[in-house]
Amino acid sequence: MVQISKLFMKQAMMRKVLISLLPILLFSVYLFGWRVLTLLAVVQIAGLLSEYGIMFLINGKSARISEAVLVTGLLFTLTLPPAVPYWAAVIGIVFGVVFGKGVFGGFGRNIFNPALVGRCFIYVSFPAFMTMGWRTPFTGLPGGFARWQQDVVASATPIAQLGQADADIGYGTLFFGQIAGSLGETSAMLIILAAVYLILTRTASWKLMVSTLVSAGILSTALYLAGTINADPLQSLLSGGLLFAAVFMVTDPVSAPTPDKAKIIYGVLVGAVAVVIRTFSLFAEGIMFAILIVNTFVPLIERQLKSWQNRKKVSA
Repeated sequence: MVQISKLFMKQAMMRKVLISLLPILLFSVYLFGWRVLTLLAVVQIAGLLSEYGIMFLINGKSARISEAVLVTGLLFTLTLPPAVPYWAAVIGIVFGVVFGKGVFGGFGRNIFNPALVGRCFIYVSFPAFMTMGWRTPFTGLPGGFARWQQDVVASATPIAQLGQADADIGYGTLFFGQIAGSLGETSAMLIILAAVYLILTRTASWKLMVSTLVSAGILSTALYLAGTINADPLQSLLSGGLLFAAVFMVTDPVSAPTPDKAKIIYGVLVGAVAVVIRTFSLFAEGIMFAILIVNTFVPLIERQLKSWQNRKKVSA
């Protein structure tokens, strides 16, 4: 019988990402109840089985599971609405692991972020579950720690409310995060603390985070001053999944570029495309599509930068 520990590829970096996500996960339980953890358990089991299955087809009995799939499962879960059905979550994580990662050969070979591939698939396949029925968060103590889930359904997330001319959502509400939304995107404070931890432990690149947020901030400012959007730049950065994605999705070490200049270009493109989609399309949140779109250009960006550097060396 194969020992479970020998099935996993040990990845210290992935464990640090998991640690950084734990406060966000606990806060989501406080906001939305214990159903969050059962949803996570179902997603993780489906993700592990999917990865082992696809790697077994590729490598046979020598198949191993990367610890990165645990990060994928947790990130995927935290991007979901609190009321999403279990079956939809299972379909999403299986699709993300198999078609966003496994078909490319496994960890280190995928060009797309697998968590976002899975979320995108169920977003376009089952839009009603992903865009409607946002639950009102619990408040006070003990909050969701004493409940299974909230029965009351919120009318809209902050990013949807900010699209209305008479919207009035305070910065404190957005920063601390007692708001409706996907499980992991509510508290800007916890996401920023996680970003600090990831940067200090050299787990994630600050260049990717900063370039994404600065690009989104500059374009949001221009659109706000032009009267195109109602939310001011700070509200735009603190609402929706932009901040969460900039810290955890854009910095994916596999699908993001490696050279520093390429990281900055990549982040600038993701931030700008996200704001354009958020502003001019029917999708309230554009960061998911922005990352997947720009993922396709990473090889081109890296190759073009290398070509420019070689030309400089020749001319010198």
